[in-house]
Amino acid sequence: MSDRERMRAVIARGFGGPEVLELVRVPIPDPGVGQVRIRVEAATVNPVDVATRSGALAGAGLMLAREVTGMGWDVAGVVDALGPGADSFTVGQRVIGLRDLLDVSLGAYAEYIVLDAGAVAAGPQGVSAVAAATLPLNGLTAAQSLDLLNPHPGDTLLVTGAAGAVGAFAVELGARRELRVIAQAGRGDEEFLRGLGALWFVPREEPDLAAAVRRIVPGGVDGALHTAGSAPATLAAVRTRGAHVSVVGGAPQIPLRGIRIHQEWISADGPALGELARLDLTLRVAETMPLEQAARAQELVGKGGLRGRVVLVP
Repeated sequence: MSDRERMRAVIARGFGGPEVLELVRVPIPDPGVGQVRIRVEAATVNPVDVATRSGALAGAGLMLAREVTGMGWDVAGVVDALGPGADSFTVGQRVIGLRDLLDVSLGAYAEYIVLDAGAVAAGPQGVSAVAAATLPLNGLTAAQSLDLLNPHPGDTLLVTGAAGAVGAFAVELGARRELRVIAQAGRGDEEFLRGLGALWFVPREEPDLAAAVRRIVPGGVDGALHTAGSAPATLAAVRTRGAHVSVVGGAPQIPLRGIRIHQEWISADGPALGELARLDLTLRVAETMPLEQAARAQELVGKGGLRGRVVLVP
């Protein structure tokens, strides 16, 4: 097989620390029925990649133990080839997409990726591929979480971890849905979050989140999105018969006081992703690295505290 038929990709060989990541050369995958092959221009590094590589997801029963695991969910790039029936896209079109399968041998940390056409959308206009790649996983997670909350215009929404990737999208999308948003994050993030549309701000350093929220909204908020911190504290800030959604793994909360409890498990959704791409949302990039530095990129993400995502460029 010639070099033109092979590509570079990053895989995890077994589970463990960043040292299990390996840059390999593998055959370029061919698209099947209803699939799109994308020449990758940018792939985002997310906490789920770190959890996958470490074996935490396998340990939680979310995936099988594998000798080789593909890395990367988010992708931005150019359509390179179409499988039969994938006629909603054209070769050369700039797109974004989401790989939502855990048990795969190749992911978005690669020069090419094949996705189902239903997981792909036209990319946002006027932004770089690096910025566009930060939208799919985190933007869809925020949007799907808000859908689970099912709020109405004028309702109050608490977002914890609001300066993180999912949290910030949730604040911005919530404000655009005419929700009255309380953002919880570090003190230095207040100005940024108010710029996204948060009406109120509670510092992460506040020792009693529920009490602080109830001083702002007596009786508690209509809904809460828990992305960081204590889930019980977030739940305590919700009004009786309100709604609570968590994007953090672990034991589900008990539906105290008739509160609707949901766990958001992301699913690829090309049409919804296309809608997000047209909204001109705030896209944040913390750092850009070459594919060869995937291990270092995951180390940075694993430490936490970033404002924006690390993005790999093949």
